[in-house]
Amino acid sequence: MHKFFSSFLLALFLLVSPSSSFVFAEESMQAVEAEKSQLQTQLQQIEAQIAQFQKDLVNIKGEKNTLQNKIKQLQKEQATLALRIKQTALEVEEMDEQIVATKSLIERNQLRTETLKAELAELLRQMNKNDQRTLLFVLFSEHDLFDALSEIQQFAHVTSGLDVLIDQLHKTREDLGVQKNRLDAEQDHVEKLLAVQTLQQQALKGSVSEQSTLLTQTKGKEKNYQVSLSDSQKQAAQIRTRLYRLLDVGKQITFGQAVEIAQWVSAQTGVRASFLLAVLTQESNLGKNVGTCNRPGDPPEKSWKVIMKPTRDQEPFKTITEELGLDPDTTAVSCPMRDKKGNQVGWGGAMGPAQFIPSTWMGYRAKVANITGKTANPWDIRDAFIASALKLGNDGAKTKEGEWAAAMRYFSGSTNVRFRFYGDQVVARANEYQADIEALKK
Repeated sequence: MHKFFSSFLLALFLLVSPSSSFVFAEESMQAVEAEKSQLQTQLQQIEAQIAQFQKDLVNIKGEKNTLQNKIKQLQKEQATLALRIKQTALEVEEMDEQIVATKSLIERNQLRTETLKAELAELLRQMNKNDQRTLLFVLFSEHDLFDALSEIQQFAHVTSGLDVLIDQLHKTREDLGVQKNRLDAEQDHVEKLLAVQTLQQQALKGSVSEQSTLLTQTKGKEKNYQVSLSDSQKQAAQIRTRLYRLLDVGKQITFGQAVEIAQWVSAQTGVRASFLLAVLTQESNLGKNVGTCNRPGDPPEKSWKVIMKPTRDQEPFKTITEELGLDPDTTAVSCPMRDKKGNQVGWGGAMGPAQFIPSTWMGYRAKVANITGKTANPWDIRDAFIASALKLGNDGAKTKEGEWAAAMRYFSGSTNVRFRFYGDQVVARANEYQADIEALKK
């Protein structure tokens, strides 16, 4: 048989046959599944403990409002939060394992794609070179007519095999696209889990601080605690003047001022003022990432050109800053989340106290401008309140029953219960704010 066809068929066999690297990839996925199974067992145990603590909390809250019961409630909340933090850490670990496996598959398919392309190009070059020999030339140049006919037959087989090779290339490219989409989804999932973990850690810190403050103010005496509960005028004054912390607005406002803005926005949008305040508090509680990138003097790796998703947010960001007369290179935006190794997870670029990403803001800026009569500014407190209320209203927050789902969609675009801590915290905080607003009327 002609030497060309022998080498051609050997190369084709090696390319189309399963390689050891893909067997290894399958083994790697099996290892990930085993690790995932262990983590799932731990998570189920934690969930059972949390469920028991939640029952205990319901019972404690139903008891008489005493200093001792309040301390018991705070301590039970702290134990629950500690478990939730551990739960989220395990979920992040589980997703990290999956991301490693997905990246491994992507690398292998990228390598396979390049190998297939190079080999295909070489085979086509050889075929083109060989095609220049006519059929008569093949027949009469061989010493044995049978050998010549065998070569022609092998050529037909090779042509069929070439089709298989091309199909393999198409399939590998399709797999690569699927795996890249999966990686984006997995990284977005981890980004949300890390944000939830940040909120859980802050809630735990806040509960411990509340317990300490409570004991300091009452000096551990029931009488002092009951006096503080009955002094409604003093409570109202404290509520009105306490700071309502919003990041990225250049100034702080009091809770009383925040309520006035939220109530005005509520009248325009139909979204409950206390719920709106709760969502914006939750967003600003993601603190360390809000407004800490793209500032004057920040290193290049914190530039909007690096931390924003190029295909989604960079062009809208340029449009927004240009409309407002701002320098895109020195206008603060949120940083991406980072994992425990310091690696970037997902994308940053969210703007102002409402934490709108540029592409989402573009869908609301005209509606905000119609209400305010000026160019919409995501860093302006009132504009941020309006845009948030419009989005929350679109997601179902015009009724109290729809608030939890609306908060979840605001955070992650879905109602995935793995992130339910966000929605639960918003609803609980909204109820607290509603009580505070009622206290201000007294």
